[in-house]
Amino acid sequence: MHDIIIIGGGLSGLINSILLSRAGLDVLLLEKNTFPFHRVCGEYVSNEVIPFLEAHDLFPAHCLPPSIHRLQISSTKGRSFTAPLDLGGFGISRYTFDQWLAQKSQESGTQILQGTRVINATFNGGHFVVETDQNKPYESRLVISAHGKRAKLDQTLSRPFIKEHSPYVGVKYHVKTDFPGDLIALHNFVGGYCGVSKIEDDKFNICYMVHRNQMRKHKSVKGLENEVLFRNPRLKSLFQNSDFLFKNPEVINEITFVKKEPVYEHLLMSGDAAGMITPLCGNGMAMAIHAASLLSEIIVTNQTGRDFDLPAIEAGYTRTWNHQFATRLWAGRQIQGLFGKGQASELAVFTGKYMKPMARALIRQTHGEPFS
Repeated sequence: MHDIIIIGGGLSGLINSILLSRAGLDVLLLEKNTFPFHRVCGEYVSNEVIPFLEAHDLFPAHCLPPSIHRLQISSTKGRSFTAPLDLGGFGISRYTFDQWLAQKSQESGTQILQGTRVINATFNGGHFVVETDQNKPYESRLVISAHGKRAKLDQTLSRPFIKEHSPYVGVKYHVKTDFPGDLIALHNFVGGYCGVSKIEDDKFNICYMVHRNQMRKHKSVKGLENEVLFRNPRLKSLFQNSDFLFKNPEVINEITFVKKEPVYEHLLMSGDAAGMITPLCGNGMAMAIHAASLLSEIIVTNQTGRDFDLPAIEAGYTRTWNHQFATRLWAGRQIQGLFGKGQASELAVFTGKYMKPMARALIRQTHGEPFS
């Protein structure tokens, strides 16, 4: 009987595991993959997380993550504006950051089982039973489900959002290229948009999201890029003047931004499992880290010995999560409407060029407040 089982070894799962293990709890983390591995992700992190990471000895300073403090947005035709990022951020790949946090987690006392996919998790009144594809159940007093955007577990639990097919596909590359290291760019194309920013080791992340109808129409990633992305001259130049480091791109289907629940069937959802922000508002990585810090604090506060006040944890976490993130997710869904369309993207660029106070206010919506 573990105190806590954490499903998923992304940022939220790992941060939760570190904080709760350091609090003296018996934590088991189950991850379906084997570290290190790549994930489809923009790999830009708002500086709001730095005080927290430094306070807990979790900032990956040894990787020399580049500082990013300017934003460029281009329309589908390549017209653009550049604006300062008041708070700014840093770039680091999930391959490197997740591996760093996994090592920190194990050092903190977490037991990590890799190559273990969770297929079900149920609450039996006094404890949880977690079933895996290894035909071995695990038991715990609490379960944190940080399993990502969409998983087999969501289907097993019949979560409401899983019934709605999402129209978005994500594609990611790492490249070597000539691009400003302090700049993050969002380039529009018909049906989607592409982010570009620097990560560690003088590499750059290229990650784009596209409507699945565009992918189906052009039948392949390369066909889509040649026929659609390259209509934006900035993207055409970027792709044609970069050295691609992956043999094949990382691809993920069924990306959804619909509203989810921070608590479902007594499982404490964390990270993208609780709600995914649109990439245009960035900082899904920062939100995952912040949500984990809040959840871990609530759990520890409502712990007596080896017992947990589950109703108080559920109520406190739901209230806190909605207070911190519900408006931010809503704003992301609204800003999303300005991208991936010709006229709307031109309006976004016009706003950035000629209505700078409004543009900076919108940009501020994409970053949270520093926390520790």
